[in-house]
Amino acid sequence: MKLTDGWVDIHAHFSPPTTASAREAQWRGLRDARFLASAPYHWTPESALATMDQLGIAMQLLSPVPLATALPELRAWNDYGARLVADHPDRFGLLAGLPTDDPQACLSEIERGDTHTHPDGYLLTTRRAGVPLGDPGLGPVWEELDRREAVLFIHPSTDIAPPLRQPAALVEVTFETARTIVDLLYTGFFRRYQHLKVVLAHCGGSLPALSGRLGLLGAEPWVPNPLGITAEEIRADLARLYLDTAATGTDANLASAVTMVPRDHFVYGGDAGVPCSNEDSMGRNIRSLQDSGVLARHEVEALGRRAFDLFPAAARRHRETAGTAV
Repeated sequence: MKLTDGWVDIHAHFSPPTTASAREAQWRGLRDARFLASAPYHWTPESALATMDQLGIAMQLLSPVPLATALPELRAWNDYGARLVADHPDRFGLLAGLPTDDPQACLSEIERGDTHTHPDGYLLTTRRAGVPLGDPGLGPVWEELDRREAVLFIHPSTDIAPPLRQPAALVEVTFETARTIVDLLYTGFFRRYQHLKVVLAHCGGSLPALSGRLGLLGAEPWVPNPLGITAEEIRADLARLYLDTAATGTDANLASAVTMVPRDHFVYGGDAGVPCSNEDSMGRNIRSLQDSGVLARHEVEALGRRAFDLFPAAARRHRETAGTAV
C-alpha cells in the first residue's frame, strides 16, 4: 500500500553509472569515516522509480551527491541528470550542481544550462574545496541567479571528517547548514537577493533550534555585524527560507521549525539516493509527518506537493506527460 499519493521529493540524489570496484572503494571510504554501511551502495534509475512507486512519490527533483568533485566530473553528472529527465519527464526533474569554488565556472555552468541541461533549479553545497557559500567572490553568481529568480537547494557538504565517534551524516551536517546560513545572513545575502527562493535540506539542520537565540542576541553590540542588521531583520530573513523534511519529519524537528518559517514554507524531502536512506527509513519519516501533532493533516498533504509550486516547469512536464492534475 502506497503511503502517499502524488507527492514531490525535492531531496533526491542520483549517481551516474559506476563500476563495482568504484562502489567498493566508496564503501570502504565510508566505513573509514565511521559510516558503517553493510554493503556498497548502488543507485540506478530503475531502483529509484521502484521506490517512488512504492511510497507514492510522483516526481523527484534529482541533485548530484554534494561532494567536491572536479568541474569536468560535476558537468558530466549534470549531463547525466538531464538525460534522466529527458527519459522520464513526468518522474524526474534536475537541480544542477554548481561549482561554487570557482565563480567563473559557476557562471559558465549556469549559461550552459540554457542549451544543454535545462535544470529546474540548482544544488549548492555549503562548501566546495574549502570555499563557503559566503565567499565574497561569489557575488556575480548570486546576481545572475537572482536575475533568473532561481530556486536554490542548499545541502551540507558531506565530505566532513567525523568530529568525534559518529559519522558526520548523523550530526555534523546539521551544524554545517546552520553555520553557512548564519554566515550568509550577516553578509546581507537574503536582503540583497530578494528574487531567490532558498530551500534548506534536513529542515534547516540545527538552524531552527538556534533561530530564537539569533533573534535575541544576533544584533547585540558584541556581535560582528558590519551591515547593522537588526533583530527584526534577522527574524524576517530566516522566515524567507523554505525547509525540506528529509529525515526530519518528526515533531521534535518541526516544533522549532514552525517558529522560524511560515507553515507554507515546508517542502517534502526524502533524502533518497544515498546510503543513509532506504525505503524503510523514508517510509518512517513519511509516517511521522502524517501523524504529526505540530502540522495538521492538510498542511502535511500540502507540503507533499509544494515543490510543484516552486518548480512550475517540472509540474507542467508531469501534468502533460502523465496526464494528471497537480
